[in-house]
Amino acid sequence: MDDLTLPAEPSAIRFDPARTALVIIDMQRDFIEPGGFGETLGNDVGLLRRAIGPCAAALKAARAAGVMVIHTREGHRPDLSDAPPAKVARGAPSKRIGDPGPMGRILVRGEVGHGIIAELAPLGDETVIDKPGKGAFHQTDLEQVLRNRGVEVLMVCGVTTEVCVHTTIREGNDRGYKCVALADACASYFPEFHRVGLEMIKAQSGIFGWVSDSAAFVETLAAARQAA
Repeated sequence: MDDLTLPAEPSAIRFDPARTALVIIDMQRDFIEPGGFGETLGNDVGLLRRAIGPCAAALKAARAAGVMVIHTREGHRPDLSDAPPAKVARGAPSKRIGDPGPMGRILVRGEVGHGIIAELAPLGDETVIDKPGKGAFHQTDLEQVLRNRGVEVLMVCGVTTEVCVHTTIREGNDRGYKCVALADACASYFPEFHRVGLEMIKAQSGIFGWVSDSAAFVETLAAARQAA
């Protein structure tokens, strides 16, 4: 498949599907499902659930086109040895990392709440990156995985826009990747943070990258397949 042109802001971006990865950030049960940790903190998880459909559409299109798919999960070792003390101490007692939560210990790998929601469950041959921080590059082998596949462009979606999505895009930008946020496939508990987070990415001629949406991504891949 030849290079494709994706409509985006501040300008369209050319990408080769064979050198592109769809990176789905932290679509985990504890953050997104009713009754999970995110809701117990007083957040409206319905705001995050709006991203499920667009993420699923982008995921289906990526799989059909042979685009590499990477899923991430934020969480820590059961002994919390990889969790910085300042992070563990954040928040109210009984609602901190490692404490018992509604879906198991909060932000601990292997617990029910740490898992990716069923609607976006990874296939057996898709890469899952377990990250201890906000950014998907921090203390993970993500960069090695991408370099091994010759990836140059990252289509990024997931939650939350202003935290883990934004941090990953900033990290990717610093490492020389072309990063595109699929706006409708990202979400935040705070709509204004979502809006401003996307504005920051595309500001100043794309200081951190580009902003597009799932429909444009799906349609671009579908048109290329039909023309092939």
